[in-house]
Amino acid sequence: MTDLPILYSFRRCPYAMRGRMALLASGQAVELREVVLRAKPQAMLDASPKGTVPVLLPGDGEVIAESLDIMRWALRRDDPEGWLAGDDTAVIAANDGAFKQHLDRYKYPSRYDEDPLAHREAGLAHLADLEARLGQSRYLCGDNRTLADIALFPFVRQFAATDADWFSGQTLAGVHRWLGALVDSDLFARCMVRLPPWQPGDEATVFAGN
Repeated sequence: MTDLPILYSFRRCPYAMRGRMALLASGQAVELREVVLRAKPQAMLDASPKGTVPVLLPGDGEVIAESLDIMRWALRRDDPEGWLAGDDTAVIAANDGAFKQHLDRYKYPSRYDEDPLAHREAGLAHLADLEARLGQSRYLCGDNRTLADIALFPFVRQFAATDADWFSGQTLAGVHRWLGALVDSDLFARCMVRLPPWQPGDEATVFAGN
């Protein structure tokens, strides 16, 4: 046991990724509990019955069960890179709404009775909007990464990886550069630490930034 906030997470979940990256950027240490989604720990379900990750328990009785809320909670405590200056709610809403819908139907076609290539084209149209922004600056809200970049990045990464050869051939120079910089960042490498699934009684794993 530690006195740190507890974060229930799943390494490959894009929502959990952006929460972990914001925690690292803020320097906020947490006790990280890796979850197996098909066997969610009862302690997590007791805290957040909806059963999705990430879930943050700050230790004051509060339960934060939305990834954007976790990002903002961490950055309000400390924001050394100024990420909150790029909390662009419109671009994040477009990502979490329409783009995520198209991504799911493109990436997991067996789950939906729809044409995955139509959804790939719709997702590509969304990326064209990002390309226009990235033609003006290195990142979505200027020349430094901010909350908007990290909020979108894990989902664009999934889209790109679904058919990497096809994606690499798209004329999205700004998106390719932006995505490559974030994939190759030390922040992402630290975010993707591999842990065994957490079990009650396990020694605490401290997950900490600077």
